[in-house]
Amino acid sequence: MNKIIHPKINIAGNIPIPGDKSITHRAVIFGAIAKGITEIRGGLDSADCRATIACFRAMGVDFEIGENILRVEGVGLRGLKSPAGILDVGNSGTTMRLLAGLLAGAGVSAILDGDESIRARPMARIAEPLAAMGADISAIGGLAPITIHPAPQLAGIDYIMPNPSAQVKSAILLAGLNAHGFTRITEIAPGISRNHTEKMLAQFGADIDISDNIITLCPPKNLIRQNLEIPGDISAAAFFIALGILAGDLVLENIGINPTRRGIVDILAKMGGGIEIREKNTPDEGEPIADIRAFAAGRPLCPIDIAPDQTARIIDEIPILALCACFAPGASIIRGAAELRHKESDRIRAICELNKMGAKIAETPDGLEICGIQKLHGATVDSHNDHRIAMMLSIAAALADSPTTILHADCVNTSFPSFFHILDCL
Repeated sequence: MNKIIHPKINIAGNIPIPGDKSITHRAVIFGAIAKGITEIRGGLDSADCRATIACFRAMGVDFEIGENILRVEGVGLRGLKSPAGILDVGNSGTTMRLLAGLLAGAGVSAILDGDESIRARPMARIAEPLAAMGADISAIGGLAPITIHPAPQLAGIDYIMPNPSAQVKSAILLAGLNAHGFTRITEIAPGISRNHTEKMLAQFGADIDISDNIITLCPPKNLIRQNLEIPGDISAAAFFIALGILAGDLVLENIGINPTRRGIVDILAKMGGGIEIREKNTPDEGEPIADIRAFAAGRPLCPIDIAPDQTARIIDEIPILALCACFAPGASIIRGAAELRHKESDRIRAICELNKMGAKIAETPDGLEICGIQKLHGATVDSHNDHRIAMMLSIAAALADSPTTILHADCVNTSFPSFFHILDCL
């Protein structure tokens, strides 16, 4: 599907943001291996999250889907069954990597595969530490499909993360649930990745200790069912936060502001963007939430210099941050973001689609150099079948001086199916 976006004026209002994708994935996973029925409210209904649900259904987990509620009938830590066919993760790297970790010690045989994009994304980063724990796992050439067979009980591992990655960290922790002995993961500060897995493990009753940058997991006998409220996804909210500070006044309610995820808000505020954070009560051991007001502050944004040690907190938000930098007079630099070349698209290259709209962006091997401009003009641009690129280009189109056509725009369904409906209503 292609989408034509017309310029927007008088941009104001309250924006409904769907549930956090990363947290929804984890809620489904932990609910599936807990004892009892876990209720998930406000979870994201998107292609990626449906892929996770479908994989667990294929392994014997029952789900009841209601209006704004998902009930998961957990089967326990060792209750999963070997699927009859290939587990198709679609376009979801989170599903692929986290399930690989969980299934490595679950006593099942499975093949994990996905679409063309998934087959191009690096999987050795999880296969190697899982094999070191004793898993029978193979990923030919370090790529999907991933094949897993039952192995003798895994052994806990003491692992130092070579690079910040919540997916790798989570895969190891999930494998550690069925391992013998402690699993200990050390992240090298300040490159601390998002910590949703650790927080949710604690909610489900796991014996997990988080001390600064060291996570220690003792294998539990069981996980305990939970009732979960999923906060709004800050990565989805970031697109409308950017639109608000560049050309409007928008309020986004009940957004997750986990310190490991809120980097985009902190950086936009430092750039001079109009941002107000109205914090709310945080559930015990749950995710901190807030309402976020984003408004045009009546002054130009300041250019940015993003160092490599900052990218872990903003890796998914770099496309929209790059757009904001286009409106900041002067030179902005983003470094240490080579991971973007291995997402749903080569996002460093895909961000340069903005040049078709008059932006001045140059690729570097691990980032971008951006020269601030006065305005963008309409053009035909390609999403590269990447949901975050499609949404970033759509916000750029709303700020341009003439209509823009986004090619392959339906990829937004990966993470934000209501995105265009919201944008059209503004």
